[in-house]
Amino acid sequence: MNYNIAQSLTEIAGKLGDSIGLVEASSCKKMSFAELDARADSFAHILLHGGVQRGEKIILMVKPSADFICLTFALFKIGAPVILIDPGMGYKNLLRCIEGIAPQGFVGIPKAHLFRSLFRKHFKTVKHRFCCGASCGVFGSDISQGANKNHGFFPVFEAAQDDLAAIIFTTGSTGPPKGVRYEHSVFNAQLELIRDYYGIGPGDIDQPAFPLFALFSTALGAQAVIPEMDPTCPAKVDPALYVASIEKYKVSYSFASPALWKVIGKYGRDRDKRLSTLRKILMAGAPVSGALIARMQKVLPENAKIHTPYGATESLPIVSIEGKEVVEETWGQTQRGYGTCVGRSLPGISIAVIPIRDTVISNLNGIEFLPTGEIGEIIVQGAVVTKEYDNNVTETALAKIQDGSNFWHRMGDVGYLDNSGRLWFCGRRVHRVVSAVFNKTFFPIPCEALFNVHPQVFRSALVGVQLSNGKGVIPVIIVEPEKGVLNPSTQLIDELKEIAKSNILTKEIQHYLIHSDFPVDIRHNAKIFREKLQIWAEKELDGAV
Repeated sequence: MNYNIAQSLTEIAGKLGDSIGLVEASSCKKMSFAELDARADSFAHILLHGGVQRGEKIILMVKPSADFICLTFALFKIGAPVILIDPGMGYKNLLRCIEGIAPQGFVGIPKAHLFRSLFRKHFKTVKHRFCCGASCGVFGSDISQGANKNHGFFPVFEAAQDDLAAIIFTTGSTGPPKGVRYEHSVFNAQLELIRDYYGIGPGDIDQPAFPLFALFSTALGAQAVIPEMDPTCPAKVDPALYVASIEKYKVSYSFASPALWKVIGKYGRDRDKRLSTLRKILMAGAPVSGALIARMQKVLPENAKIHTPYGATESLPIVSIEGKEVVEETWGQTQRGYGTCVGRSLPGISIAVIPIRDTVISNLNGIEFLPTGEIGEIIVQGAVVTKEYDNNVTETALAKIQDGSNFWHRMGDVGYLDNSGRLWFCGRRVHRVVSAVFNKTFFPIPCEALFNVHPQVFRSALVGVQLSNGKGVIPVIIVEPEKGVLNPSTQLIDELKEIAKSNILTKEIQHYLIHSDFPVDIRHNAKIFREKLQIWAEKELDGAV
C-alpha cells in the first residue's frame, strides 16, 4: 500500500479531471483537479532538478494559495519532508525552530527570502533555495512562473507507513514550540477519518481557515476555497469577505477556529443572515463554548451540523461531539463546573485517563486507568497519533508511554470520562494549581466556568501564586471584563467572591484581580497564556499574600 496522500490527488485527478478542485477567493483563480495535479508534478520536476532529494527536509513559507497546495503535494511526491512553521509564533521562536530542524531546502515568497537573508546563520544548513514569486531575480527565478509550463508526469514516491511526510510545529502555548513528526501513515489515517466520520468527499465545497486542511479536501475530491484572510490571526478575519466567498462559491463545509466563528456568528446575528449553503462546520483549535455554538446555530440552516473535534498537533482528531448535544445536554453542566465535554473517541481511537504525573512515564507497568468521573491525565492511542518530536528526545520521553509494541500519547490535558464514554476536558496539566495550603488541586476549566457566567466577565483565568513566606501556592482568579464595562468596581470582585463561596470547587479562593486584556496565542487567539498572567499576578499581589 502506498501511504502517500499525494497518490490520492493523482487518483482523484484521474476521476474528476476537469471538475474545479480549488479556488482562490482573493483572485477568483480556479483550478481543476487535473490542473492541480499537473502543477504539483511540474513543481516536483523543478525542485528535483534544483537538487532536492528524497528525505531532505524542506521549509515551505508560501502564503495560502494554489501554489502552497501544489508545492506541498510536490514535496510529498518527491518524498522530501515539508516543514511547516507558523510565522505567527514570533520571529524568535521561528528562528529557534528552523535552527533545531536543520533543513536542507527552503521554498518561500520573496518576503520570506528577505527574512532568511537577514538571519543567515539560522539557515546555514540550507543547500537548495527556491523563490515562489517575482523578486526581480534577487532571490532567483520565480518557480511559480516555471510551473506554468507542463513538465510532464511525475511518479509519486511510494511511501511506507514510517516514512516522514512533514514536520508541523505546535503553537508553543505551554512552552517552546515543538516540531511534530508526521509520517505518511498519519496523514493517511487523518484523511480516512475526515472522509468517513465527517462525510467529506466529491460534491463538497470546503472553505478551510487552516491552509493545511485544503490538502485533505482536494485529496478527497472536495473543492477547496482559499479564503481571503490571514490564517495566523483568525480573530481579525473580515467577516464580510469570509461570508461573501461562502455565498459566492456555495460553500457546504468550513473548518475554522472558534475565534473566527465568533466573528462570523456576530456578523450573521447583526444582519439577521443565514449562511444557507453551509451544511457542516467544524470548530477546533481551542475550547468551544455552548454560547458560541448556539449563536452559530442561528446563522446556519436548521439541518446543518456543528462538530467540535478535540485533539492536538500531535494527535488530531481523536474525539468529537455535535453542537446539538453540547447545547442540549452538556453546556449547562460545564457552566456548573463539570468541565467541557469534548465528546466520544472517534473510530479506531482509544482514550484513557491515568493518575497525574509531571515526570516521564516510560511504560504502562503499574499505571492504573482511572474509573469514570475521576479527573486525571488524558492519554490517547490510534493511527492519527504521532510517534515523536523531531530532534527532541527529552520532550518525546515526556509525551510518550510505551505499551508493549505500541505506545500512548500524553495529551498534556487533564479530564475524565463519564458513564456514556464521553471525555470531559478540565484544562492543561501544567495549569492546574496544586495547593498544599488547602491540601487541594484546583483545575482551571471547571473553576473558571463558574465565574464566566457573570454578565460582566468576558473570560477568567486560574493561576497559582507563591506565598511570600514561601510556604506554598494559593489559587488566584483573574478576570477580563466584557468590552464596554467601564471601571470595574469592587462590587464585581465582591460578586465573584460570592460565586466562589457557593461552590465546593472554589470556596477557598480569596484573591481576585482584574486584567484589561488577556495575552492569548496567535494561531487561535483563544488559548490564554496563564504563565504570563501568573507572573503579572505575582507582581500585583507582591507582599499581599
